[in-house]
Amino acid sequence: MSIPVADKERREDGAPVGSLVTLVGNPRAGSRTRAAAEAAAEAIGRRIGHHGPGEVVDLAALGPHLLAPGPSAGVEVALELVAGAEVLVVASPTYKASYTGLLKAFLDRLPGGALAGTTALPLLVMGDPRHALAVELHLRPVLVELGAHVPTPGLALLEAETPDPGEVLARWADRVAPQVTAVLREGAGA
Repeated sequence: MSIPVADKERREDGAPVGSLVTLVGNPRAGSRTRAAAEAAAEAIGRRIGHHGPGEVVDLAALGPHLLAPGPSAGVEVALELVAGAEVLVVASPTYKASYTGLLKAFLDRLPGGALAGTTALPLLVMGDPRHALAVELHLRPVLVELGAHVPTPGLALLEAETPDPGEVLARWADRVAPQVTAVLREGAGA
């Protein structure tokens, strides 16, 4: 599902523009987490020269199929889309000071190394600033374990910031976009 370098859209500086996918681990459809994740993906996308909305995998629709005993075409497509992403925004609300079990169930379906060649950007939406380290202590390690490059810092977004996250997202995107661009350039040169 990866796009060959020669076929990739290029930015003005010659760096490739990779596929951008947003993975939302909130069990509730239409959540603040999804809105925040899409806004974060858009902020990063603008800074790395990605045009268009990118793809969204919203696990709320796939939840019942993740633990089903048989295969699910929707889950398989979602796994391929996530594994094929060059830039992956992974978002979850904070439950019990960590990410959701729904997101964990999905990530557990990916084989080891499935995110090699992917730059993953973790994002947790939380009610209390005391949970801000959860993005680094819980979500980052699972993404690294799956082989992803994970720039610093992940995004800890307070629920109170979700109605108007522009300034918080801009500061975060300004900080991590150069790291994402460097990884995309490095991958293009490989």
